Amino acid sequence: MEPSPKEKLYAFKPRHSFLVGIDSDGCVFDTMEIKQKECFIPNIIEHWKLQAVSEYASAAAEFVSLYSKWRGANRFPALTKTLELLRDWPEAMRSGAAIPDLTSLQAWIDSGAALGNPALEAEVSRTGDPVLKQALEWSKAVDRSIADQVKGVPPFPSFRLCVERLAPRADIICVSVASGEALEREWQEHDIAKYAAVLAGQEMGSKIEHLKIASGGKYAKDCVLMIGDSPGDLVAARANGTLFFPINPGHEEQSWERFHHEGIERFFNQTYAGGYEGSLIEEFEKLLPAEPPWKRAAGR
Repeated sequence: MEPSPKEKLYAFKPRHSFLVGIDSDGCVFDTMEIKQKECFIPNIIEHWKLQAVSEYASAAAEFVSLYSKWRGANRFPALTKTLELLRDWPEAMRSGAAIPDLTSLQAWIDSGAALGNPALEAEVSRTGDPVLKQALEWSKAVDRSIADQVKGVPPFPSFRLCVERLAPRADIICVSVASGEALEREWQEHDIAKYAAVLAGQEMGSKIEHLKIASGGKYAKDCVLMIGDSPGDLVAARANGTLFFPINPGHEEQSWERFHHEGIERFFNQTYAGGYEGSLIEEFEKLLPAEPPWKRAAGR
């Protein structure tokens, strides 16, 4: 029996009194746009036969994964949400295009499985479900596109300054829904994997699980911080009772500069919680809407 990908997380042992979890895409790297627009979305259109509504499918997928409160969601829930928005978009449905029914994929998502290719592959082998098989083929195609196209995108400049200040005093793990293979490749390419004790991707479970396994019972209150650019990162932090520092979408480098000049010292001095953190989160939550622009424009 193959070892669980989570074993690396369970084997993690603290070396310092502080822990920092850091998301990757859109947080460390400015890769959200290229991955979604050049890798995910073309494969959504091709593999789910949405050519007749490609303009609408692209807009829906971009909204879900880049510009909404679902930004940074795991690829499979993001896919089902994209198709849900398409079905609810009258202009898109006028074409008569068939929007795939992903009921069995949604059931797998809701099952509590680790939402990555290995678990999906096992479910396809177990059930033979054609929708799950198609989802797996799509997901693997996305990974191939990312491996082919996403190269030479460096970390945000101030990230490196921050991680160099954090590393002597804090344990660092990557907390991501990207594939483990992509994380390993991208963090190694830019010589930053050396800072992370674990590169936790989708195969190791959700971000909530990553933080829970890595931090549970190992650190004092207000000594664990999650850094991320999506509402899912905030949810993971709150679910584990940890602090949160937002990397604001569209203002990533400025956010890292603020963390470098203000946040790190507050975190280590344990003056981060309270009003300072609250003001950052309030600003962050205003950036990503729940309702797509076409609904707002139509007043629906």
